[in-house]
Amino acid sequence: MRGNMKSVLIIGMGRFGHHLAYNMLEMGNDVMVIDNDEKKLEDIVPYATSSKIGDCTNPEVLKTIGVTNFDVIFVCIGTNFQSSLEITSLVKEMGAKKVVSKATRDIQAKFLLRNGADEVIYPDKDIAEKCAARYSVDNVFDYIELTEGYAIYEIPPLKEWKGRTIRESNIAAKYKVTILGIKEFGSHTKIMPSADYVINEDEHLIVLASRNNIGKLLKGI
Repeated sequence: MRGNMKSVLIIGMGRFGHHLAYNMLEMGNDVMVIDNDEKKLEDIVPYATSSKIGDCTNPEVLKTIGVTNFDVIFVCIGTNFQSSLEITSLVKEMGAKKVVSKATRDIQAKFLLRNGADEVIYPDKDIAEKCAARYSVDNVFDYIELTEGYAIYEIPPLKEWKGRTIRESNIAAKYKVTILGIKEFGSHTKIMPSADYVINEDEHLIVLASRNNIGKLLKGI
């Protein structure tokens, strides 16, 4: 795997599954997509790391995929909640590390959580982008989408920054990110720190960056 990027399986390639897959791929993850409808896979196949046509309510199909090999499995079945529930339960029983299932109503979320989902998400494009950022790497603590392609991220400092000033670290020039704040231990945030501020090991940086640049930076953590 590249740096801290993840191996991801996305089951169900409806609108939300597509948004999630494209965002995950854009951030450098290995993404396998699967759907029982070949037409839904056509446009994503050239970009995905791998793809498969199959019905994931069939345990034999899941066995051929090897669910334990993935860091995160997203169950994005949109039209058939019973299938979503069955697949969520099956992948968890087979040893999936982390299962994130899509729901459209709170009652669905309750059933999914009772049947193996580690987390439940609600579908729209903005949430797909946020999920991609949050589940791609272990080192994004928070994420706020601004305009297309740009966001504010809360990240830990690189090893080379610790004990050095912001000026000495040359963060803006080297990584093309802007430091908006330093979140100190205990959640106090220092807004717009000076160039002479010394970065400590247990602090988080609040940075403004493009998705491409943050991906390059996080590979170094």
